[in-house]
Amino acid sequence: MKKIFIYTCFVLVILQSSACATIVGGEVSNYQRTRPAPGHPSRAVKVVPLVCDIFFFGGLGVIVDFATGAIYKPAHPGTGFFDQP
Repeated sequence: MKKIFIYTCFVLVILQSSACATIVGGEVSNYQRTRPAPGHPSRAVKVVPLVCDIFFFGGLGVIVDFATGAIYKPAHPGTGFFDQP
């Protein structure tokens, strides 16, 4: 019974920490949370967290990272996002 509890706790910790960009990616900006308007360029994806999510956690972290917007790179001045009112 004790082994089942330990294994269950281990699996829950792995599932909770499966979103690489959400945990170690830093603060998520408003640019990362919102979808680009029609006619604006799409947002760039952070490649390293994407590969880590797929390789280490079988894709579960990808869903979490895309849902939170943490997988997208932050906006840089000159991209047009900062020029909006």
